[in-house]
Amino acid sequence: MRKIFIIALLSASVQLNAQLYVSNAAEIKLTSGALLTINDFDLVNNGTFNQSTGTVRFTGNTNTNISGTQTPVFNILEMAKGTNNRVLLQRTVNVGNQINFVSGYLDLNGNNILLQPSAFLNNEDETSRITGTTGGYVEITNTLNAPTNTNPGNLGATITSTANMGSTIIRRGHKSQTNGNNTGNSVYRYFDIIPTNNTALNATLNFKYFDAELNGLTESLLTLWKSTNNTLWIDQGFNRRSAVTNYVEKSNVADFSRWTLSMPGNPLPIQFSFFGITCNADKVVLNWRTAFEQNSKYFEVQRSNNSIAWTAIGILPAAGFSNNERAYSFSDNNPLPDNSFYRIAEFDIDGRSTFTAIKQSGCSSPDKIQLWPNPVQDKLNISLNIKSANIINLNIYDSKGSLILQQQKLLQQGSNLLTVDMNSLPKGTYYLRMVGNNDDLQQQFSIIKQ
Repeated sequence: MRKIFIIALLSASVQLNAQLYVSNAAEIKLTSGALLTINDFDLVNNGTFNQSTGTVRFTGNTNTNISGTQTPVFNILEMAKGTNNRVLLQRTVNVGNQINFVSGYLDLNGNNILLQPSAFLNNEDETSRITGTTGGYVEITNTLNAPTNTNPGNLGATITSTANMGSTIIRRGHKSQTNGNNTGNSVYRYFDIIPTNNTALNATLNFKYFDAELNGLTESLLTLWKSTNNTLWIDQGFNRRSAVTNYVEKSNVADFSRWTLSMPGNPLPIQFSFFGITCNADKVVLNWRTAFEQNSKYFEVQRSNNSIAWTAIGILPAAGFSNNERAYSFSDNNPLPDNSFYRIAEFDIDGRSTFTAIKQSGCSSPDKIQLWPNPVQDKLNISLNIKSANIINLNIYDSKGSLILQQQKLLQQGSNLLTVDMNSLPKGTYYLRMVGNNDDLQQQFSIIKQ
């Protein structure tokens, strides 16, 4: 039989100074107007902690946790911890009415807070607020039909739009955003805004933040950045901003996704999406692509015989600003007699640089390799005359750099003839990369499928 403990009656106040453990057979319930103060101990909910009335207040001068196997539900959750002390979430919690901040921090700690549609955050400030630089988010869902200066849950994302956005999820996280290369940084705040209708919104987004969330960025230079995949970021600029009242605002927003704040020139965008090397007779051809460019000035092609000391052998102008994928090519007409190492350096307008991975050409290998026919329709023939037996990996990549075909072959010393079935592949340009088992045989070729 389930036990129900009424630990706070109407207008009553109870303070607990030991661990509050709710077993799987127990229920704790607050009555209307009741106050349960949890002073310097953990809340462990393995039973039923589902409050539709009353206030649960966390106090004390040590860090404490909310944990357990079951989701606790708070009506009013009040933070009144000592300065710099915090309550750390060890699991997701639900809040029906509000989270009231008096002092101390509520740390997401990689977990989530789910607000009911009418719930909100109250009195957040620099020294008492939600934080969580390791992950997690606070979420609310509201219906936003032609909203005007609407700030769901008081999370800090104020939205105006002429469109009916419908049911809209707003998530606020506090982890610094990076690109796919794990570089770049943002303020310790981002918003995921997910409307049911997400086209032609003609919206304005006002993004609030705290000074403590700046993450080393210059406040007067903050602009809004947008990503649809959380790795490729595009600087959206701003229309208004204030370092006094802590906001950055952007109008004429057509659609929403993930948004954060960073500075122009900060390397949030992925610069390089592909870098490859092909052998063309006695030349080495380098091809690379950028998915996005922001403040790019020029590319420098660099070569080395040991991958340590580098020499610039060519310079190509960059796009400067581009939201679309762009392709570049450079031919080393006088390669080194031995196999060389190559990389591409991109230099920004402000002097910053970004590098591709290092590639070894393999074009000076003493092994003889021939491919035919090229262009090919069905069967690609590969003739290899090698100086010693080897196991070779044949990898075929499409024009986007995705691996689409992989084979492994055992080669004998001397002449070998291999065939690769290309019949099922669509027309286009492909790259065949051959790598020997002991890395002494490395070649890459461009193949055209007709």
